[in-house]
Amino acid sequence: MNIYKQGRFKGERALYGKTGVRVEDSVFDDGESPLKECKNVELSCCLFRWKYPLWYCEGVKAERCTWFEMARAGVWYSKDLDIRNAVIEAPKNFRRCKNLSLTDVTFHNAEETLWHCDGVRLKNVTAAKDPYFCMNSRNMEIDGLTLDGNYSFDGTENVVITNSRLLTKDAFWNSRNVTVKDSFISGEYLGWNAKDLTLINCTIESLQGMCYVDNLKMIDCKLINTTLAFEYSDVDAKITGVADSVFNPRSGRIEAEHIGELIIERDRVDPSKTVIVCDSVDKRSDKPEWIK
Repeated sequence: MNIYKQGRFKGERALYGKTGVRVEDSVFDDGESPLKECKNVELSCCLFRWKYPLWYCEGVKAERCTWFEMARAGVWYSKDLDIRNAVIEAPKNFRRCKNLSLTDVTFHNAEETLWHCDGVRLKNVTAAKDPYFCMNSRNMEIDGLTLDGNYSFDGTENVVITNSRLLTKDAFWNSRNVTVKDSFISGEYLGWNAKDLTLINCTIESLQGMCYVDNLKMIDCKLINTTLAFEYSDVDAKITGVADSVFNPRSGRIEAEHIGELIIERDRVDPSKTVIVCDSVDKRSDKPEWIK
């Protein structure tokens, strides 16, 4: 293995196409694509200061590395990646990658990050400023994610998320086979047009959340400040505590201790297709407020 220590690499494709490389305590400075098409690369405490550092790479292990703001579009079209203890300031990272593991990673600007990836494991990851985080990625295992952004997980498939805190508008739109466990989610219009969305022991805040869902399952979930839920969804939900308002579920079963308002438009849905199990309902309406 070729070992480089305390180097400063400049110019385009500084270490292009190398196989079996270890780089320690080094800086990749002005110059695009320094490690393009490399294989079996180990990086320790390296600083990336310019664009496209890891494209078309295979077998990369990186620990205690930093991607600065201009190291944008840092890792694309690469596979078999293990990134640990990293700080990433640059946007548009990890695009169309396969077999990717991120552990103890902080994204300061996660705009357009983790798009179109396959086989992703996230452990203790923090991401901010992240429109469309993980868009169209699939086969994901996520534990301990802290997310602050909008439109996350759009079009994702085969995803399991645990022990996470998601502050994200319009999450899980157009997704398929997503399960979220033991997590907190705050976001308007949660889960629209999803299929096979399962929420287990989650606390959720949402305006018009969980609508237009094909096969929505909720097990022991809390809904706080959540109104106009379940419109045109096929629902099997067990709610702990109060549901502020339920609106036009398409079919299934909804169990809650209390419902603030149950709105059913008989000309739009068949009420006989949804079983409501509830100790008390404050108000029953046949039209939403904005129509009246």
